[in-house]
Amino acid sequence: MSERFFVPCPRGLEGVLAQELARLGVERPEPASAGVGFAGEFALGAWVNLTSRIATRVLWQVGEGDYRNEDELYRLARDIPWPRHFAVERTIRVDVRAQRSPLRSLEFAALRVKDAVCDRFRAQLGARPSVDTVAPQVRLWVFLQERRARLYLDLSGEPLYRRGFKRSTVAAPLKENLAAGILMLTGWRPEEPLVDPMCGSGTFLLEAAMAARGIAPGLARGFALENLENFDPAQWRALRRRAEALRRDVPLRLWGSDVDPAMVAAARDNLAAAGLEEAAHWQVADVGELVAPAPEGVLVSNPPYGVRLDEAQRLAAWYPRLGDALKRHWTGWRAWILTADPELPRAIGLKASRRVPLFNGALECRLLEYRLVAGPMRRRVSSTPP
Repeated sequence: MSERFFVPCPRGLEGVLAQELARLGVERPEPASAGVGFAGEFALGAWVNLTSRIATRVLWQVGEGDYRNEDELYRLARDIPWPRHFAVERTIRVDVRAQRSPLRSLEFAALRVKDAVCDRFRAQLGARPSVDTVAPQVRLWVFLQERRARLYLDLSGEPLYRRGFKRSTVAAPLKENLAAGILMLTGWRPEEPLVDPMCGSGTFLLEAAMAARGIAPGLARGFALENLENFDPAQWRALRRRAEALRRDVPLRLWGSDVDPAMVAAARDNLAAAGLEEAAHWQVADVGELVAPAPEGVLVSNPPYGVRLDEAQRLAAWYPRLGDALKRHWTGWRAWILTADPELPRAIGLKASRRVPLFNGALECRLLEYRLVAGPMRRRVSSTPP
């Protein structure tokens, strides 16, 4: 039987997620705001859960209907045969998201849906599931539009960007699915050199190595779908074997560096945890000191940006140095810089050939492409950010 799914992703990556889903076997993916919808067998939803690099979650739609108030939302939720989907012993949590909803309190809406689920269980089985808001075994999502409500069961549990491979993290890391989507936007190919000169915990390089080697991002973790009644262990084992068979041994030319030795050590440790210790070369160095390791390739990075005034003043002087270094040492390369700082496009002193709006969580960013060619530097002066 065909099911309906919705796959959320970082805003700005809907197009590349749709392309990825098509490669994973989804027919007619439907891009929407902050995600992609599709129809297919339950096993296809499980396969996307295991193999998508860009998805944040995989949500299985179990109910839909019109509503005008909390009572109608309650009735809609109570009509869903919840005991068919999960056992009463499972712990639950309900989350509500809304766009132009007439309801005044999303917290109260979540409470009413929780009551509906528990009342349905109590009516059928004489018992109700317990609530666990921290680590629920079953998570319900309710998406409210102006008149329409859709209810989903979360097949992922922990967000899919938590791959389960990393051992070392840094403050405010770039999420793995955003990094994977950025790599797709750059057009990087596994045979090309790839450099991250401000590598942090190594997210770009780890995602590049896993994609090039065909390592499914979900192989090192568990999923909430394993707590549902229609979970088929034999089918799941077959899907995991299929994912394992995608591994391939291809040579890679990856370089990572950072001015902080602790960051380089963390990045190296993270690749080693995924069995990819030999996939990258490492160096402790300032970005201004680096020289391109090949005549052409892709440079990708998420440089620091100013939050406090003293940071902003320091970076205002540092950004031009970054532009000078790119122009001097990386001719022939495509440089891609992710930034949430509106001053960087002006201060870096290079003309961007492409600007892609993206969101890192709630933070609005720009992914800027610079095609680095020989000749005099073209400084761009603008009164407004791109």
